[in-house]
Amino acid sequence: MPRTRALSPQAVRVLRALAEEPMRWRYGYELSAEVDLRSGSLYPILMRLADRGLLESAWEPTTAGKPPRHIYRITAAGVAEVAQLPRPVARRRTAVRQQLGRAT
Repeated sequence: MPRTRALSPQAVRVLRALAEEPMRWRYGYELSAEVDLRSGSLYPILMRLADRGLLESAWEPTTAGKPPRHIYRITAAGVAEVAQLPRPVARRRTAVRQQLGRAT
């Protein structure tokens, strides 16, 4: 049975972003901006997550004049993986502001 490595913090950010709207197909460029990763880091992560069955990818249907692009969305297994991840720890400063009722 092959061993699976723990998810990197960057892969976790990608999964969490996709889990916010699990039925929505997303472009790599859009994800790159949202999770603050460059394409050289993002696309290998997307391929590894797809290989693990945590997300699916497809080719966007072509439209006149536009080349096809890959689109991605999280799978049920990916949603389950995100649910098992520890919640991110809020930075102390943000937590204090929230307790005081200030906007962050």
